[in-house]
Amino acid sequence: MNILGKKKKAKPFNRCGDLTIAWQELKYWYQSRCGYQLGEEEHALVAETLQNLFGYHLLQVGHLNEANWLSSSRVSHCEIMDFLPTEDSDGPQGLLGQPEQLPIQTDCMDVIVLPHILEFSQQPHSVLREVERVLIPEGHVLILVFNPFSLWTLWRWALGWRRRVPWCGRFLSTTRIKDWLALLGFDVVSIQGYFFRPPLQQRSVMQRLQMMESAGKRFWPVLGAANLILARKRVVTLTPVGPRWSKRKASIGSPGLVEPFQNKNKHDG
Repeated sequence: MNILGKKKKAKPFNRCGDLTIAWQELKYWYQSRCGYQLGEEEHALVAETLQNLFGYHLLQVGHLNEANWLSSSRVSHCEIMDFLPTEDSDGPQGLLGQPEQLPIQTDCMDVIVLPHILEFSQQPHSVLREVERVLIPEGHVLILVFNPFSLWTLWRWALGWRRRVPWCGRFLSTTRIKDWLALLGFDVVSIQGYFFRPPLQQRSVMQRLQMMESAGKRFWPVLGAANLILARKRVVTLTPVGPRWSKRKASIGSPGLVEPFQNKNKHDG
């Protein structure tokens, strides 16, 4: 019991600080050699997944590099929401807002893409609640999240305490994300691990380790540097409840039961 009566401060969800600042640093990290190769693989995975999703409206929350991840989407209208206005005119431009409070109407989006938003948000539960709010029934969400159980864990232990992005983020396991999604009424469609090489910046070494990608997908898929989670919002079916009509059956011959009657005899004053 706290004698002074002061409330303990809640520990931050990650050590990177504000999402807007951490996101800008993450974009710079994606310009490094390792980040560039990771972004290329993520671009290919997202493009392959979006080919099988249909609808009228798609929202991507944040973009990490100059590649257009939505180029292969069959959705009619694709929108990208950023956190701060960017000075580069070549990058995709779109809405401005916060993932915890999306500037989108309720039940209007068919697909939402979250590229590494949950690890750097101080309120990841609020982000998923907003996703559930704006998605239509049977809508899909694509979540890209770093894996806490991968070869990158050593770099996290060595550099995470220095508040260096992306190592300072809160890497989330697929089990925890599946529990959060289940509470919000989502069904997980698929989980795919990717990028099985260590986060090295030497191009020649990374090229030599290219064989680890095919071997990792086959022998240790759970040890990928990140996971792509595809989930579908469950449809809540309502069963109409009508009045219960009870048929009154006359059972004169049954013992203990008497047929109700009404006395229609008229009396003279």
